Amino acid sequence: MFAVYAARIDRDEPLSGLELGERPAPEARVGWSTVNVKAASLNHHDLWSLRGVGLPEERLPMILGCDAAGIDEDGNEVVLHSVIGQSGHGVGPREPRSILTERYQGTFAEQVAVPTWNVLPKPKELSFEEAACLPTAWLTAYRMLFTNAGVRPGDSVLVQGAGGGVATAAIVLGKAAGLRVFATSRDEAKRKRAVELGAVEAVESGARLPERVDAVIETVGAATWSHSVKSLKPGGTLVISGATSGDRPSHAELTRIFFLELKVVGSTMGTKDELEDLLAFCAATGVRPVIDEVLPMDRAREGFERMASGEQFGKIVLTG
Repeated sequence: MFAVYAARIDRDEPLSGLELGERPAPEARVGWSTVNVKAASLNHHDLWSLRGVGLPEERLPMILGCDAAGIDEDGNEVVLHSVIGQSGHGVGPREPRSILTERYQGTFAEQVAVPTWNVLPKPKELSFEEAACLPTAWLTAYRMLFTNAGVRPGDSVLVQGAGGGVATAAIVLGKAAGLRVFATSRDEAKRKRAVELGAVEAVESGARLPERVDAVIETVGAATWSHSVKSLKPGGTLVISGATSGDRPSHAELTRIFFLELKVVGSTMGTKDELEDLLAFCAATGVRPVIDEVLPMDRAREGFERMASGEQFGKIVLTG
């Protein structure tokens, strides 16, 4: 079957290890389901995999892609939950959880196999392309906001780095849930788009906000860390799920964190129950993922290059 896969690890030039071509189709396995992929979306996790983060060379070649929507063996339209081993179903209770492409072949292919427990019905209200955006970036944003930040309607939130998949999702979900959302970006066009999506104001990265916020959604890392901490109200919460600019900020702001009793919470992906809630939320409210570009799978390299450059606003989707 045709697939997009990591053939080599290169920490400095990750796209040099990206290849497109034929790979073995999934084999039948007890407790697992094979899904014909209709749409799959890119995540920064795919770039990190090409750099060898979470993907050692001995597991290569590895088909990339965490997210997918498609049709299962019984003809049902489905969405995949990308966390494998969360429950033990299909892998055994002692296997540590992982994300697709770390231990198991991913979704950038004609077919993908996952534990049957990881297969959810796709709401009819969502297209395959829209549904394929939800299991990683949008689920991550959903958990960051409503589980780990614990915000409620009327609270204020800062979203760093408007344009990325998680950040865009946080803006749209926050607006829909009645939050006052502020956003940052180095790019004027992305700031304007953030306001169009529901942010009350979007400022340049590092600029002072008109007010301090109850929570910060942080995916950028070192470049925005100090600003994130300084933007919080006393007792506020900083939730971090990524560090695309690096994980070693020059100023950790430890004094401010303990003096103002701030909370720093790590967040990774989300549970199957949270994905079910997110799917239902989108179906009921009309909220839809922001899609930057849809490409056929054989043009995946273009999507990877666009994501690596940081030019996109929203999700890049590959279709089978």
